[in-house]
Amino acid sequence: MSPSRGELAVASSLALAAWVAPSLAHAQACCAGGSAVTPGRLEPHEFALAGATIRGGDVFGSYYPDGRYVSSPSGDSEADLEQDLFGAVRVLGRGQVALLVPLVETLRANPLDGSHFGGGIGDVNLGARYDFLLAGQSQYAPGIAALAGVTFPTGTAVESATAPLAVDATGIGAFQGNLALALEQTFGRWLVNATGIVAARTPRFGETLGTQVTLLAAGAYSFPNDAAVALALSYAFEGHAWDSHGAAIPQSSKRLTTLTTSVLWPLNDAWRLLGGLFFNPPFNSLGSNQLATAGVTLTVIRSWMWMPM
Repeated sequence: MSPSRGELAVASSLALAAWVAPSLAHAQACCAGGSAVTPGRLEPHEFALAGATIRGGDVFGSYYPDGRYVSSPSGDSEADLEQDLFGAVRVLGRGQVALLVPLVETLRANPLDGSHFGGGIGDVNLGARYDFLLAGQSQYAPGIAALAGVTFPTGTAVESATAPLAVDATGIGAFQGNLALALEQTFGRWLVNATGIVAARTPRFGETLGTQVTLLAAGAYSFPNDAAVALALSYAFEGHAWDSHGAAIPQSSKRLTTLTTSVLWPLNDAWRLLGGLFFNPPFNSLGSNQLATAGVTLTVIRSWMWMPM
């Protein structure tokens, strides 16, 4: 299993943790821009959506525990593939709940063991969001939202993998709970977002993974035809893991910096496409105990109108 699978679980929780769209008066920036940043976001006139994402990434290096970046050894390779099915529905006016079911595959090779491919269902995520103040509602105060999510260990943990090179590992092997606070504001056609996420995991095989914190900053620009472009920067760091006696495991902390860019294109009122690129910069101190990956994503979304009574 790629060490970055834990970060993917947090990213999935954020991306589909039921972002509530702001008021119609600011629909241009909030809707198109918000959807470009978070694919599972319902727009103001929508009460539900369903979608699918195809993600492919190539591992080109790794970060040592001390933060040094090194390129992948000659002859070693890894390609990570993922297909996500997700849906979201509006509840309580300003709330949403969302579900994500991932399928994960890995193609891994080295000169000693050859090339192997495997995969299966990943860790399923259930998320929710509630907006206390909507973006654009106040000229001075940003939108404020609370997010919460649970990731279930439905995937195969690396300790339970049976295929060569653990290519059938698809999950972190523990329950994961996420809490987050999101701040968001519009400036004309621009949307600016800042989100902080804290994740904790249950023990597994006598070991408890460290608390993980993810910080995300994103900006998006929407066009008159409701298309949008977005750029996001995230930084995830995780404390040392703990053994069954409560002692910290040396050199087990992790961190990872990720750049993401995406483009949203509306096909009509019900269908939209979202394409994106993601990249872990190959520089010292931007990661630790993680793989460096670059890849692409493609998402298709079908939404249904919200018809208030």
